[in-house]
Amino acid sequence: MIQASFTRAAQGFAGFEVTGHAGFAPTGEDVVCASVTSAVQLTANGITEILGVPATVLVEENKVGLTLPPFPQEGAREFLQALYLHLTLLEQEYPQHITVSEV
Repeated sequence: MIQASFTRAAQGFAGFEVTGHAGFAPTGEDVVCASVTSAVQLTANGITEILGVPATVLVEENKVGLTLPPFPQEGAREFLQALYLHLTLLEQEYPQHITVSEV
């Protein structure tokens, strides 16, 4: 199961961590995993490469995370909000393969 955890700050989301595997289908055919992976990459690249925010990015085996600096550039929190929305919609469609939480 994929577990996505979002960290909140007073101004909105401050970061996320995604771990695990969906287990929906065999490797290379898992649409849930592909959807999550693509959305996470788009979010991280949009924040760091397009907006130029010096976010802390963690990439390990079965784990990806991003933490915004205390006062990120405008638009960074909206990227995180969009990722949260996307993943919660996937959770509604595939509840046995992805969970989304806020901390």
